[in-house]
Amino acid sequence: MAPLLLVMIGASIVLGMIVFAFAGPSPGRAKSRRLVALRERHGDEITVADAHMRRISHARDTKMDLAFGRILPNPVQLAKRLAMTGKDWTVGQYGMATAGIALVVAALMLFKGMPILLALLFGLFVGIGLPHLVVGKTIKRRVTKFTAKFPDAIELLVRGLRSGLPISETIGVVGQELDGPVGEEFRSVSDKMKIGRTMDAALQETADRLGTPEFQFFVITIAIQRETGGNLAETLANLANVLRMRGQMKLKIKAMSSESKASAYIIGALPFIVFGLIWFINGTYMQRFFVDERLIMIGMGGMTWMAIGAFIMAKMINFEI
Repeated sequence: MAPLLLVMIGASIVLGMIVFAFAGPSPGRAKSRRLVALRERHGDEITVADAHMRRISHARDTKMDLAFGRILPNPVQLAKRLAMTGKDWTVGQYGMATAGIALVVAALMLFKGMPILLALLFGLFVGIGLPHLVVGKTIKRRVTKFTAKFPDAIELLVRGLRSGLPISETIGVVGQELDGPVGEEFRSVSDKMKIGRTMDAALQETADRLGTPEFQFFVITIAIQRETGGNLAETLANLANVLRMRGQMKLKIKAMSSESKASAYIIGALPFIVFGLIWFINGTYMQRFFVDERLIMIGMGGMTWMAIGAFIMAKMINFEI
């Protein structure tokens, strides 16, 4: 029992280090302080419409959503992540998918002869990790599409402002003319303003949900212009140019670091792939890794060194723009 626990603890630590390393650099503290100061300056007060919308959202929660909301950790943050995907996924559906995958994987591992404790832990790991990975990939794909077309939306805003339209009507026009995530988010902002939300509050809520620096720049630009005055069309045109140059720099960095990332993925995944293939071919032979203490220590040492190498390589190729 003790060797199995040691293996699972070591594997969890190693996988956690790899996920943390390839998650990319976190936003800078200075930028976070500036955003907090800006929100405090312009206000993000709770209105009657906010409370009404929260009551409507809570009333739409099903019994399954409420049940899994008590079991899953931090259901509010999970609901926010699911909203970022742009899908109609709920906390209850996420919980059902997690439980179903965990049970199926654990049953398959038991059928292949894996010890019951290890099979349950492995099924739980896959059941928790796979839905989280799918949601993360969906969010990343949607944010990438949004970032790619966001400069076009800003240029459309600039043309509307130069033609004499107010910013509130121009946002509605952008939501109608553009498709994809950009159109959805601008339509959401326009709909919120129609029910009484202020433009600053609606934009900031969208920025908090998206979590992209590009939209934060847009919100900050509009907020500063409303406070200090000036030519908003010219300011937004400069912002669109900056965002395009920023996107080009990201693509250059991605192209230059793609070879190193591919090598890291292949080298890091190959031992686990070979281990899994041999397990399915001859499970009795590979079970010695969970019984023999010498093999356990050698395996944990190898995974530790692999995690350190992957961590260093990931930090070398991650750049914050």
